[in-house]
Amino acid sequence: MEVCSVPRTESVESAHDYRRMERAIAYVREYHLNQPELADIARHVHLSEFHFQRLFSRWAGISPKRFLQFLTVEHAKQQLAASKALLDASLDSGLSGPGRLHDLFVTLEAVTPGEFKRHGAGVNISYGFHPTPFGECLLGVTPRGVCWLSFLYDQTRRAALAALREKWRGAILRQAPHEIAPVIEKIFISRSITRRPALNLLVLGTNWQIKVWSALLRIPPGAVVTYQGIARWLGAGSAARAVGNAVAGNVVAYLIPCHRVIRQTGLIGGYRWGVERKRAMLAWETAQTLRVASGR
Repeated sequence: MEVCSVPRTESVESAHDYRRMERAIAYVREYHLNQPELADIARHVHLSEFHFQRLFSRWAGISPKRFLQFLTVEHAKQQLAASKALLDASLDSGLSGPGRLHDLFVTLEAVTPGEFKRHGAGVNISYGFHPTPFGECLLGVTPRGVCWLSFLYDQTRRAALAALREKWRGAILRQAPHEIAPVIEKIFISRSITRRPALNLLVLGTNWQIKVWSALLRIPPGAVVTYQGIARWLGAGSAARAVGNAVAGNVVAYLIPCHRVIRQTGLIGGYRWGVERKRAMLAWETAQTLRVASGR
């Protein structure tokens, strides 16, 4: 069976930009002790310094120098400290807290116990491959909401589709990229982190996984939290490892923001779709949050 996708001019360009961004981020991470100059990074991705500046402005809306500052461990530690106070306040104020914007954007529904037992039996899933600002993705949509969003990382389209089929092996899958393209536009084309159409998610997971995924929805764009922090939210302070396993089991990337969970040390790792993508997403969200705060 042919696996097709829907090209969209803006998102295709953005996906192409992302591939260069990812290579630049990987280069900076590998040679960070040498503190590479902007010209060195540009050369690594086969661009002039001028065009490299334009790439960052187009993709992230900020200068390369500013963006690269967001990739440092020091910045991650600062984010953790700032986010802790913000998110602790949200625990006291419930859904009216600072995560409320994201709560309004994404709502989560679990499959029924019968559907869970039979791995999604009777659920109809339309799927397709689409370009996004963070690379190509596989999107799965049911009449009850988005059930799958994975980025292609070191795998073929067929391998990505096989993972979807394995997770939802009782469901009925149908290739329909054109039909679900408007959902991709809702998620990514708007590019605004605070003004997005509401989206519903349909998830297949254990009660514990769903508790953790629901907690992730309370982390607003531009904030980060530790595995220990989420465990504390859930009243299970010693369950950081179990939280990590639940985070790793998330198959709805970006919408359930598992990329906003980092280590206490400020190191960014543990992302099933590639650590460079996680770093890029966090830096991009920080940039957009600052743009919104400045009224731009």
